[in-house]
Amino acid sequence: QVQLAESGGVSVQAGGSLRLSCVASKYARHNCMGWFRQAPGKEREGVASIYSVGGTALYADSVKGRFTISQDNDKKVVYLQMNSLKPEDTATYYCAADSLDCTGNWYDKATYWGQGTQVTVSS
Repeated sequence: QVQLAESGGVSVQAGGSLRLSCVASKYARHNCMGWFRQAPGKEREGVASIYSVGGTALYADSVKGRFTISQDNDKKVVYLQMNSLKPEDTATYYCAADSLDCTGNWYDKATYWGQGTQVTVSS
């Protein structure tokens, strides 16, 4: 069993930056890891995902050019660098891992989810 622990969520003003981290409790080869978010009253939205092998990253249109996902060499940590934050980025951000692929609603197919970290962006 792998546990995921997110951190880095805080309250910031619009235009600011944050970096979220997701640490896995142990090394495991996850084909796809990434981040999704959910705001109150809204559907889950995949934000960014990355293939463990090759490092190809995919992004939601709403965050392209502002967010960057990365992973460290031993694949135990996945980061989400968030720049130029907007109020509509306010949500709970979850890390997910071990999805077969990084397309579509990959997070719904992921084996492991973290508990989430809250990001609040004020205007």
